[in-house]
Amino acid sequence: MTPNDVIDSASGKTLEQLASLRQLTLIVYILSAAGWMTGGLTAIVAIIVNYVKRDDTEGTLYRSHFSWQIRTFWWFLGWSVVGWLTLIVGVGFIVFPVVGVWSIYRIVRGLLNWNDRKPMPM
Repeated sequence: MTPNDVIDSASGKTLEQLASLRQLTLIVYILSAAGWMTGGLTAIVAIIVNYVKRDDTEGTLYRSHFSWQIRTFWWFLGWSVVGWLTLIVGVGFIVFPVVGVWSIYRIVRGLLNWNDRKPMPM
């Protein structure tokens, strides 16, 4: 029996599977953050990864991170649409900076909890 065969009793995952999920969670945070420099392209890749791999995170603390990342993406997109629609009356100039700061906060808070191996609030 190797250390990778050890099963985490809480999640039913091997240590290798948990390490892989931890790494994938970090990658998705990085892709989300890089979305600011790629016009959102990497954020779209991140949300696809979130949905494709979400079931693999069941029973782990990374499930909460994936849910956090998914909610961040959709709320950001929704508020960005509101910003564009209200730009003509000037409200969008307020919405964009607020949603930008909020998005950065969500990414940073997620990374800090990821680093501390803490789940995200649901």
